[in-house]
Amino acid sequence: MNNRKNHFTGKITEKKVCQVKKFIQLFIFLSLVLLPSMALAKEEDGYAKYGRIATAVVREDYPGQPVTEYAYLGREELSGNRVQDRFRFEVKENGVEKFVIVTVVHDLSNKKLLNLSVTEEMRNG
Repeated sequence: MNNRKNHFTGKITEKKVCQVKKFIQLFIFLSLVLLPSMALAKEEDGYAKYGRIATAVVREDYPGQPVTEYAYLGREELSGNRVQDRFRFEVKENGVEKFVIVTVVHDLSNKKLLNLSVTEEMRNG
């Protein structure tokens, strides 16, 4: 006769259901926390890094002047791995509102800044 007890009875108890629910909740929570941070890291390859650089340049070129608007104008692919990102800032200097366009050329393969230019456009209206 076999006196060994079988620990798995095949019954689904309330305790087991609760443990599974907690595991699923933990999995969902970690997914919600980790996936956006992974997406932010990927965005770092995009325009976010160069948007921060452009913002710093505008603040340095127009010290003490309010920067009221910021817009990402898009990316243009150049030759090879080079791309150009453009940013528009609305700046008020000496009571005159103007747009400041910052153009950033960088290499996607090594993530290096190649060129940065700043131009002004008068704001119509």
